Amino acid sequence: MRESEIREIRSLAIFADMAADAFDRLCRGAYVQTFPPQIELITEGEPSDFLHILSEGHVEMFARWNGRDTTMALLRPVTSFILAATLRDRPYLMSARTLEKSRIVLLPSEDVRAVFETDNAFARAVVAELACDFRDVVKTTKNLKLRSSIERLANYLIRRQTLAQGAPSFELPVEKRKIASLLGMTPENFSRALRTLAEYGVEVDGLTVTIRDRGDLERLARPTPLIDDPAS
Repeated sequence: MRESEIREIRSLAIFADMAADAFDRLCRGAYVQTFPPQIELITEGEPSDFLHILSEGHVEMFARWNGRDTTMALLRPVTSFILAATLRDRPYLMSARTLEKSRIVLLPSEDVRAVFETDNAFARAVVAELACDFRDVVKTTKNLKLRSSIERLANYLIRRQTLAQGAPSFELPVEKRKIASLLGMTPENFSRALRTLAEYGVEVDGLTVTIRDRGDLERLARPTPLIDDPAS
């Protein structure tokens, strides 16, 4: 790996405090690979041979069952996936594919487990990351079970605007059908929900969204940190 890539990995919270020799052991068998768009990186049900770290690009986590598939998460750098399967030495519960040209760092799962057993700082960081992942799952489940599709979409657009530093207009990160899947909606329901949100000052032109009155949209969405705040 290049020195810049090693620094990227080291900067992640999960690796930041571990001992230098443990980090060196972890990276000893690591390698970096660049993948074109629409390449399946891992497949659910297969053994978790590597911990993946997204260094550049865009990755979709998804799952399939009975002829259907759904988007589980959309990842941007720099982040690791899938940590739980690596630590438990269990099959992947999700698949992953690139949405654009992406650079992935692969750390052998055996090395990750070995360092987890010997480096206390790394073990504590792993527990903290898994705790954050668990809370994210709870918030996602609450979002899906407690809100209508229109409320889910409204809160999603509010979060996207916040990520765009509050700009009135911003770009959706992926095509609409993937966002619909992420929010537990069909493409048809997604389109109907967008038309409904026009009554609350939301305008959509392709992938460009304009929110004319955020206050009006928030009164509909009723965002709460117990669902919508990624830091809570």
